[in-house]
Amino acid sequence: MNAPIRPALANRMKRVQVAATVAMTIKARALRAEGIDVIQLTIGEPDFDTPMHAIEAANAAALAGKTKYPPQDGIPELKLAIQKKFKRDRGLDYALDEIMVANGGKQVIFDAFLASIDEGDEVVIPAPYWGAYPLMAKCMGGEPVIVNCPENNGFRLRPEDLDAAITPKTKWLMLNSPNNPTGAAMSRDELVAIGEVMKQHPHVWIMCDDMYEHLVYGDFAYHTLAEVVPELKDRTVTISGVSKTYAMTGWRVGFCAGPKDLIKAMVNMQGQISSGISTVGQAAAVAAMEGDQSLVAERAEIYRKRRDLVVDALNAMPGITCHRPEGAFYVYPNIAGCIGRTTPKGTKINTDGEFALALLEEGHVALVGGAAFGMSPYLRISYAANDAAVAEAMVRMAKFVGSLT
Repeated sequence: MNAPIRPALANRMKRVQVAATVAMTIKARALRAEGIDVIQLTIGEPDFDTPMHAIEAANAAALAGKTKYPPQDGIPELKLAIQKKFKRDRGLDYALDEIMVANGGKQVIFDAFLASIDEGDEVVIPAPYWGAYPLMAKCMGGEPVIVNCPENNGFRLRPEDLDAAITPKTKWLMLNSPNNPTGAAMSRDELVAIGEVMKQHPHVWIMCDDMYEHLVYGDFAYHTLAEVVPELKDRTVTISGVSKTYAMTGWRVGFCAGPKDLIKAMVNMQGQISSGISTVGQAAAVAAMEGDQSLVAERAEIYRKRRDLVVDALNAMPGITCHRPEGAFYVYPNIAGCIGRTTPKGTKINTDGEFALALLEEGHVALVGGAAFGMSPYLRISYAANDAAVAEAMVRMAKFVGSLT
């Protein structure tokens, strides 16, 4: 009997996959639902609470009746706070019509791609990369062009590799510093060198995803491209938000600044997708950005201690080496020495994805294989969990690795 004819999904669905971080998080939650004590280090979500003054500002906004449709590009109070933030933190001057607010930094990227990418346009993406970059490019009909950033260069982009990747079809360059998944951050001199390359390719837009800008450690000095190479400001979109800096992931407030014509087009696209952002969420973001900033440095120091604990623990495990990153709350250990080995339950590990799955099932620690981020054999470990959970995860992982034969 013939199957009934049903309406078809769009062809673009064949180009879009479920993110590996989401898939592993779902598996971890399923095991937890069975009563298994799983430590989850899969997602980049701070374990800290949202600052109380931000919560109070949201409550006050709701009580004051600020619950109507907001402007598509953001409420004036938040855009003014963002304008001040860029000036205060990076010395960058933007007019209010060069700034927009979105449902997290992810929607900023989606809006920008939707407004600019035509079928076959290329997006240069340094690897390791956040998995959403190539997936969103493909969704728009674009072609990701992956440029490897090797561990022996600190997972940072080399100018000559970037130059070789750019073609007449290139529409965007994606820069993410500090990087998800490696935590690698680019110095001022390294950004200047990248800028010199981009000056030679005026047909290319540049996206600087600076979501982790306030999570850098030691004496590392953070900079962004539009700041150090001002000649590129008129074709650079600089992204930030409140999710990572202020532990406000669920509030869904991201923002960006960039050239007026592109921002106008992005706002137009956002208007077709979701319109404006939650008014109470924007009120909370204003309070977070305008309030006492001492909490940011205090929490960054806690992350720094966790980074050192995790890196030291990983480097003590046989078959694993781990680069010590400059920022974010991820590490990206190399597990080449574990490939080809077998777990106590008889599972042979052939890939970093198989390592991650075996560790989840046998060691009850959830993390993500490096293939999802464009470089193997590595793992991405998020240490944005409480101190006790991070420490126990390293104990369990050491036991698991030590048991491999």
